[in-house]
Amino acid sequence: MKISVVISARNEESKLGRCLASVAWADEVVVIDNSSTDGTARIAREFGAKVFRRPNNLMLNVNKNFGFEKASGDWIFSLDADEEVTKDLAKEIQERVMSKEQSDSSGYWIPRKNIIFGKWITHGLWWPDKQLRIFRRSKGRFPCVHVHEYLEVDGSTKELTEPYVHYNYETISQFIRKMDTIYSESEVQKLIRTNYQWTWHDAIRFPVSDFVKVFFAQEGYKDGLHGLMLAMLQAFYSFVVFAKLWEQSKFEQKELTVGGIDGELQRNHREIRYWVLSEQIKETRSIIEKIRLKLLRRYGKSH
Repeated sequence: MKISVVISARNEESKLGRCLASVAWADEVVVIDNSSTDGTARIAREFGAKVFRRPNNLMLNVNKNFGFEKASGDWIFSLDADEEVTKDLAKEIQERVMSKEQSDSSGYWIPRKNIIFGKWITHGLWWPDKQLRIFRRSKGRFPCVHVHEYLEVDGSTKELTEPYVHYNYETISQFIRKMDTIYSESEVQKLIRTNYQWTWHDAIRFPVSDFVKVFFAQEGYKDGLHGLMLAMLQAFYSFVVFAKLWEQSKFEQKELTVGGIDGELQRNHREIRYWVLSEQIKETRSIIEKIRLKLLRRYGKSH
C-alpha cells in the first residue's frame, strides 16, 4: 500500500520546507503551486515533490481536487503548507492506514493541533478540530462550495488518535487579511446562494452569537487571553460577513429606532448573562451558591 501527500500552496516558501520534511516517509508528494511569486515551487522540487503550476483560485478546493487527480498512491493525505505531521502520527498512519490487514475504511479523521499566536489552543473552535484528510484514491473530493468544507468520502470513515500540527495565525494582520480576502467573501457568497434574508438585527446577532458560541459554549475562556481575543476576532469576522452582505444589497437603507436597538442589545445581554452564570454554576463547589446562581439565571434578578 502506498500513500501520496498532496499539498496546495501559494507563496509559502517560509513554511513549505517544514511541511515537506515531516512527510519524507511518504511514497509520493504532489505540490500544486497556485501561481506563487516566491520560491515555493523551487523548495518543493528540492524535496523531490512533483510540482504542477495552476492559476490561483480563491475557491481553494478546486486546485486541491486537481492535486488528487495527479496522485498515484493507494491513499491520499491532503495537507496545507502550514501544517506538519508528527512522527507519532506518521507511525500511526503506517500501522493503521497503509496496512492491508487493518485498513477496511475509505477515509480517516485526524485531530488537528492549532498553534495560534504562539500558543496551542485547546478549546473553542480549535481543538480537537478533527479533519477528514486521508482517503482512498478516487474515493474523496472537496466540495467547491465553501473554503471550509470537509472532504466528502465515498464509504465508511474512522478516526486516528495522533494529531497533526497546524501553525495557524501568527499575527493579527494575517488573521484580518485572510478573513477579508478569503473566508468572509466565501461565506457571503454561500449566504447569497442560499437566498438568506438578512435584517438589521443580524449586525448585532451575528457577532454576539459567534462570541457566545466560541467563548462560552465551547469554553474558549479556558485559553485565557488567547481565548478571549480569538472569540472577539471570530465575532469581528461575523460582523464583517454581515457588512459585506449588506454591501451586496447596494447598502440598502433600513429604518431603525432607538427602542429597537435597545431591545436587541437587551436580548443579547440576557444571552451573555445566561452563559456567564452557567459557567459560574459549573465552577462553584458550594451547593448554596449553585442554587443562588441557578435562581439568578432563571429569574434574572440579583436579589
